[in-house]
Amino acid sequence: MASSLKLQKRLAASVLKCGKGKVWLDPNEISEISMANSRQNVRKLIKDGFVIRKPVTIHSRSRVRDRNLAKRKGRHTGTGKRRGTKEARTPSKMLWIRRIRVLRRLLKKYRAQKKIDKHLYHELYLKAKGNVFKNKRVLQEHIFKAKAEKIRVKSIEDQASAHRLRNKAARQRRIEKQVDAHRQEATTEAK
Repeated sequence: MASSLKLQKRLAASVLKCGKGKVWLDPNEISEISMANSRQNVRKLIKDGFVIRKPVTIHSRSRVRDRNLAKRKGRHTGTGKRRGTKEARTPSKMLWIRRIRVLRRLLKKYRAQKKIDKHLYHELYLKAKGNVFKNKRVLQEHIFKAKAEKIRVKSIEDQASAHRLRNKAARQRRIEKQVDAHRQEATTEAK
């Protein structure tokens, strides 16, 4: 008896909420299955184990994982494997964003730690925006030099001011001496 089980398969797929390809009908119970012509009957067959939903076929990702690990090491990324343009693969804007964020984060950190004052911070912020610093190291070196220069200028100014004070004091003493000398001359002439 070669009865078609098309109806039963369709009903079973609907009840099991899967495709018709995933439905397994027991070949030993064909006569029993062919009698079922309603969803209720199909549910009973499912309960009895004459109709089963096949398990999901395995789709292994192990090869993909292995390949991704190799790619992380730099394999399989030669010119022959590249489809997009250089700009499409890593946009220059993303590189810029990454760099500027690193620089601005460093500037904020240094300002918070009082390593740079707000004036130097503002100056360097604008320079970073103007593409003056290639990377973090260059910016750090620039800050180090700027601070050294600031200290040097301050020491020179301090020396100059001290020099001025010394000169002023010497001038004052000289004037006082001259005044004293004039006074003594006047007193000797008066005698």
